[in-house]
Amino acid sequence: MAFIATANVEVAASPHEVWHALTDPDLIQQYFFGSRVNTDWQPGSPITWSGEYNGTAYQDKGTVLEVKQDRLLRVTHFSPMTGLPDEPENYHTLTFELDAHDVGTRVSLTQDNNASQEEADRATANWSTMLDGLKKTVEDG
Repeated sequence: MAFIATANVEVAASPHEVWHALTDPDLIQQYFFGSRVNTDWQPGSPITWSGEYNGTAYQDKGTVLEVKQDRLLRVTHFSPMTGLPDEPENYHTLTFELDAHDVGTRVSLTQDNNASQEEADRATANWSTMLDGLKKTVEDG
């Protein structure tokens, strides 16, 4: 059985403004738990998230899979903090979808490859917090 984490948020801004916040390292650091992202956003390129969590430095990593400006961003993600070996089966795929509508942009995020419903629920809670931060960052300008 596949355990998928999902989260979404409505942002009172254009997809272009939301996209900018999803891909600008300075803005990402404001809402993504202090993580510093490093990538060139080209499909096939590496991506890293570096920061500190509960006093412990970390560097998560992955690969940029798909980029459709203002619409879709798909990357893989692995965190050594899980304690799992750095092997393909321990990576998640994160998919960010942006849909424009009357009052702004709906951002939908999915994370696949969760080992259990409990893990998917924890990921959903974390991603919901992150997306709320994205919303605040964009709307507060």
